[in-house]
Amino acid sequence: MTGPDDTTEFWRDPAMPCVESRRACQSRAAYRPHSHPTWSIGAVDGGASAFTGTGPAPVTLHPGTLVIVPPGHVHACNPAPDSAWSYQMLHLEPGWVAAICAEEGADALGATVRVTQRPAHYQAFCRLNALLFSAASIPEKEAALILFVGDALRLAGQAIDTNPPGAAVWRQRLAAVFAALANSPVEGHQLAALAELAGLSRYQLIRAFRRATGMTPHAWQVNQRVNMAREHLRAGEAIADVAYRLGFADQSHFQRVFKAHAAVTPARYRA
Repeated sequence: MTGPDDTTEFWRDPAMPCVESRRACQSRAAYRPHSHPTWSIGAVDGGASAFTGTGPAPVTLHPGTLVIVPPGHVHACNPAPDSAWSYQMLHLEPGWVAAICAEEGADALGATVRVTQRPAHYQAFCRLNALLFSAASIPEKEAALILFVGDALRLAGQAIDTNPPGAAVWRQRLAAVFAALANSPVEGHQLAALAELAGLSRYQLIRAFRRATGMTPHAWQVNQRVNMAREHLRAGEAIADVAYRLGFADQSHFQRVFKAHAAVTPARYRA
């Protein structure tokens, strides 16, 4: 069986820090529920995949499907049991996307996950990603990306509500907890201390946090640290230094956690 690292390649360029692209072929890797600080736009090339968020039921994605996930939405997209799938994924910096939207007089790409199976949308995505991975010039790539995002503003598709009922209310109730986790992402926060911040019992806190995010407080913090690790690895920092900086027990622990969230090892991602 081909390992998940052998199926995946990344494209990044310092001249276009707003975007990262990924291609995976016949991958059997599975992701834990996670979120990104970026816009995530993916295309399914082959095999069936189950998209899960914090909503009530998974959505099956077939080849030719395009899915747009706003920043911060907890989700996972994994192949059907005992099978492989091929996919492409763009991650776009929210500030850059917001600037494109503002130029077009639009508010944003939308607040919910959107799915479309129109061949023209999928083909446009494939053309863009092929260009990004090619030897084309940076101005060519930047122009194509701007055009794609501008078109995505007008892209119609099935909206998928990934938020459980009452999520916004619970997020507001847990504002102090989110602030503590964001301000000290490496610190080992105790459940009792977080529960006291929210005025809840530990049991109530875990249930409330799941309703707000689809994760436990610990899983949320680990996801934060993995996203921070991506930034450090993209900057070329040594893996051992990243593991130490972000409070992982050791390099082996960091590798296991990172691979569970990113489906590749830290070394493969950095390369």
